[in-house]
Amino acid sequence: MAHKAGFVNIIGNPNVGKSTLMNAFVGEKLSIITSKAQTTRHRILGIVNGEDFQVILSDTPGIIKPAYELQASMMDFVKSAFDDADILIYMVEIGEKELKDEAFFNKITNAKIPVLLLLNKIDKSNQEQLEEQVQSWATKVPNAEIIAISALEGFNVKEVFDRIIELLPESPAFYPKDQLTDKPERFFINETIREKILMHYKKEIPYAVEIDTEEFFEEDQIIRVRSVIMVERETQKGIIIGHKGSALKRVGVEARKDLEKFFGKQIHLELYVKVNKNWRSNQRQLKRFGYNQ
Repeated sequence: MAHKAGFVNIIGNPNVGKSTLMNAFVGEKLSIITSKAQTTRHRILGIVNGEDFQVILSDTPGIIKPAYELQASMMDFVKSAFDDADILIYMVEIGEKELKDEAFFNKITNAKIPVLLLLNKIDKSNQEQLEEQVQSWATKVPNAEIIAISALEGFNVKEVFDRIIELLPESPAFYPKDQLTDKPERFFINETIREKILMHYKKEIPYAVEIDTEEFFEEDQIIRVRSVIMVERETQKGIIIGHKGSALKRVGVEARKDLEKFFGKQIHLELYVKVNKNWRSNQRQLKRFGYNQ
């Protein structure tokens, strides 16, 4: 039987369910999911292997108009997703308009590769609204195959994956068959901690935060981790720590529980908070954190 393999890149506006979909495909929590926009900052690969296929899924940041260097770097990850895709997934939700970035939208409508337009969150709509939306998107993106789904509820997710397999080109595997992602362990520690901050802090705080895991020691029964939460101002540091350290402790406890599930081992997690002034606009700092690659 011929082997199929290829890159399936997921793009769309913030908060349409891209990360939920990829995690559903992969069967692991690789991308963090919260109700806040701009949750995904990097391009994250999730690899699904079968005997005769390898699907390399790519979750990308939601498309925005950049306001500072970090966001510009996030949009560079989206641009790169157009370059190597064998199949493009354009994800939208019920009631949504087309991408704010006209150049990106034109790339989708003029793509020479298969485009699957996934109309997500249909559990929040009725049949009449769904039919109207399908018709509207068929006019806007005539080159796309439209499939209505609910990534959260799992509706039509398997059908989309089966269609991806059909569309994949014949190719040997690009990665070892036992590999799940292209990211190292420290990346998932950083993202898990950042997810808890997105969940528990308001306003600008989550967006001014970056995580740096300085130590990762794996022993037979336990993984010892030391991570630093970077903020931009002293006032933000105080908010992250909270009264007598209570807020920081909650982040640490919740992150540790998730990491123990992910790694299947006991985790000893030490968290510290440091001020790294204006890191979001500093090219050198962004490179250090894996942006501007």
